[in-house]
Amino acid sequence: MHKLYPLKFNPVFLEKIWGGQKIRTKLGLDFKSLPNCGEAWVLSGVHGGQTRVINGFLKGNELNELVEVYMDELVGEKVFDRYGNEFPILIKFIDANDYLSIQVHPNDDLAAKRKIGNGKSEMWYILDAEPGAELISGFNRQVNRDTYLDYLEKKKLKEILNVEKVVSGDVFFIPSGRVHALGPGILLAEIQQTSDTTYRMHDWDRVDGEGKPRELHTELALDAIDFKIPESYRTHYRNVLNKTANLIESPYFTTNVLSFDKLIEKDYSYLDSFVIHLCVEGAAEIRYDLDKIPLALGEAMLLPATMEKLLLIPKPDCKILEVYIS
Repeated sequence: MHKLYPLKFNPVFLEKIWGGQKIRTKLGLDFKSLPNCGEAWVLSGVHGGQTRVINGFLKGNELNELVEVYMDELVGEKVFDRYGNEFPILIKFIDANDYLSIQVHPNDDLAAKRKIGNGKSEMWYILDAEPGAELISGFNRQVNRDTYLDYLEKKKLKEILNVEKVVSGDVFFIPSGRVHALGPGILLAEIQQTSDTTYRMHDWDRVDGEGKPRELHTELALDAIDFKIPESYRTHYRNVLNKTANLIESPYFTTNVLSFDKLIEKDYSYLDSFVIHLCVEGAAEIRYDLDKIPLALGEAMLLPATMEKLLLIPKPDCKILEVYIS
């Protein structure tokens, strides 16, 4: 069997009622003939939306096909034992040109009970935000089911939700159960569990191209909502040039950020996991053995679990999100 190497993928582009043009204009990803692009899935094992390899001898293979063949060599022993043949993380870019629906995702237990695969916890890294851009994360006061349903029925739900102004570099962790929505003028990277389950609670009375409102999931959402209020909805971190800064550590993924303008050596021998490099600023080159593989803005690279040491060379500077399972 051929030796594994750093893998790059063809994105899957999704048109959305709230999508815009920034995935093309800011990230340089061509979503071809779509009128807009709300989401670019740059690394995905979601059935019906898998990304395919574009480099090396594995070109054309879907992500989960690779997991099936290479198993722990690709994803790590612990990860393969836990998730089997489904790649456990979905990486996407989202361009919110309008408000997304107010929504919530189920946790693993509820998803298993409903036989819909995994739950969905996710994180957002804000790449670009227009002045005054905002998002919704959680509640702004203590509420219970009855209060929530009362505000929902009166179409005043936003009054009890926590609104955050955002700028580039902001980070938000959205665990399963947390009510959330993106506002217009935000381009972000999202790291999440492999799942495409979303329960819409409110959609701003919007209609689609045929004049029909999108489906709401009031009852399904009710059992998924976590009404607890955390100390802070934001993730606070310190970004230091040429140092790796931890952003999120969860059972589902660990995410770090690395801004660098000089050669960086990486040693992943301590990990029993694949590693993903997602380029969110500038560009870089990955050197592994004798291979030199470019990493451009908007690209994700999957480093197999068997890869231990590599060099990162900025072109001329770069910022990546580094993702793996601890």
